[in-house]
This record gives sequence, C-alpha cells and structure tokens, in this order.
Amino acid sequence: MVETEKLAPKDFKSDQEVRWCAGCGDHAVLSAVHRAMAELGLPKEKYVVISGIGCSSRFPYYMNTYAMHSIHGRAAAIASGVKVANPELSVWMITGDGDSMAIGGNHFIHLMRRNININVILLNNQIYGLTKGQYSPTSLEGQITKTSPYGTVEPPFNPGRLAIGAEGKFFARSLDNNVGLTTSILTEAARFEGTALVEVLQNCVIYNDKAHAFITDKAMKEDRQLIVEHGKPMIYGIERNKGIVIDKLKLKTVTIGENGITEADILVHDAHDPDPTLHLMLVGLTAPEFPVVLGVIRSVEAETYDQKFHQQIAHIQSTSNKKSLQDVLYSGNIWKV
Repeated sequence: MVETEKLAPKDFKSDQEVRWCAGCGDHAVLSAVHRAMAELGLPKEKYVVISGIGCSSRFPYYMNTYAMHSIHGRAAAIASGVKVANPELSVWMITGDGDSMAIGGNHFIHLMRRNININVILLNNQIYGLTKGQYSPTSLEGQITKTSPYGTVEPPFNPGRLAIGAEGKFFARSLDNNVGLTTSILTEAARFEGTALVEVLQNCVIYNDKAHAFITDKAMKEDRQLIVEHGKPMIYGIERNKGIVIDKLKLKTVTIGENGITEADILVHDAHDPDPTLHLMLVGLTAPEFPVVLGVIRSVEAETYDQKFHQQIAHIQSTSNKKSLQDVLYSGNIWKV
C-alpha cells in the first residue's frame, strides 16, 4: 500500500443519517471501520465498500468512499470483479451471517478458495434482522425465532471453520463492543495480501438481544474470552492464570500453578502455520467449557488470485504475436465475402 497524508476517522463518515436501531452493534463496527481506514493512511478514493442485503449491508451509505449496495448474497462476486479489474483499490466487503452463509454461501466459499485480496467483515448476530427475526445459518440449535417457534432443529454454521475449510488464509474474530480490538484486527486484515475474513460477533437488540452476553459480560469476560496474538502463549482469565494446552490431540483448559502446570506448558499461538489443524480447533472452541477465541487466528501468506491473474495476462501479452484487435480478427482461418 502507498500511504498518503493521514486522514481522521471523521473524514470517512458520510453525510447520511445512520439508520440502525439504537444500541445495534453495527454502530460500533462502523466506528472501527472509520478508525481502521484512517490508520491505514490511504486516500478515500482508494477505498471501495461493497455490501449485499441485510442490516449490515447499509454500510455503504455511511462511508465517504466509493461504495455499492449490491444484491442479496452477491457482494463477493461484485467485490471480486472490482478488485480484479483494479488491483490498486482497497476493497472491503460487508456482509451478515444470513447474506454470506445462506444465499451467498457458494460465492463465499469460492472467495475464500481463490484468495482474492479483499477484506471481508462478517457481522454475525445469529438472526435475520432486516426481515424481522427468522433464524439464520448461524442461529443456535434450539433457538426460538419467528420461523422456529419451537426451536431450530439444525446445527449452525461456524464461519471460521467454513472459511478455513474452504482454504481460507486469514481468519480473525472480534466483538462489536470492543472497538479497539476490532480496529486493530481490521487494520491487520487490510494489510494482509489475500482474502481476509473478520467475523464480528454483533448484537441485534431487537430480534436476538444478548446473543453473545455470556461472552461479553463485564464481570466475567476475562474468563470467557481468549484474545490470541501470534507468538504469545494462549493465556487468559481475570488473574491471567488460565491457559490452553493440547492433550491427546485435543485442546484443554488448565490453570497455571495447579498439577505442575507452568507458563512453559501453555500453547504458543502460531497464526502463520500453513497447517490449519490447530486453527480449526481454536475457532471451534465454545463456551462455557472453553473461552471463545478472539483476535487473528489464522494469517498465512499465499499468492493471491488477482496477482496470478494479472501475471498471466502480462505473460501472454509479452509472448503473443497478436498486439491488437486487428491482429486477432485477421488470425486463423479467414476469408473475404
């Protein structure tokens, strides 16, 4: 990225009234996006924000950048086209758990597989909010909603597992109420070369209020959240005395100082390991048995689709004897009529 005169977060705010419900987690994520873009130091004209359909997809109206509010589940296709057509742009795709995991599921997995240099923010409130409270692909089994009055009978998608299983190279997770963490993750994601997926656990105050309350509870959050950092041991807890170890090929929580456990026994996070085994295990940890893992869980360098695409074009242009449309039209079998 070529940096220019640094802008402030307010420079990325549009003049449109923000029309999310009061208390919606989207407000905090919007603030984090404004802060991250300002920190990256690019001119506003270098940013493009693409969204699909849903509450989260109103983002383009609130961005003083290039932006497009597209169609349901198709943001990935449009964002891919924008990036491949103009690799110099910083492309941000905003989506929700319904928009990306349901109707947009096929586009989502192939975006991950192709590793196009796009930043994806997936706001996961485990419900369809815009269409008034139907269960979504990430709703918990047994969850009561407008379309499951007796509880859902299907298991939910785990966005991290789905992304990594589709050969995704970057996955991170944050909480809407932790603007500082979200900002730092988004900044790191934007500097990553490849598809960078950031799942934000977001609260819908109207249709699924307190969906993530167990994790965000102020008194207990230190015991229920593990914020990982590359190269650092996976330690958490109010007293910073809990950690994650691996025992018989499974992750296990331990307390430092008990049963001979020392800090040296705690797993050190390696976000750059190409082997996704441990990353898949981390994204699958769930409360209350385990803390929910936040931060950058996977960040593996790999050549991007857009890089390979333009390298291929340059190679063909340099070796082809066809230098113009005229050359193409008059090649092969031709005849006059």
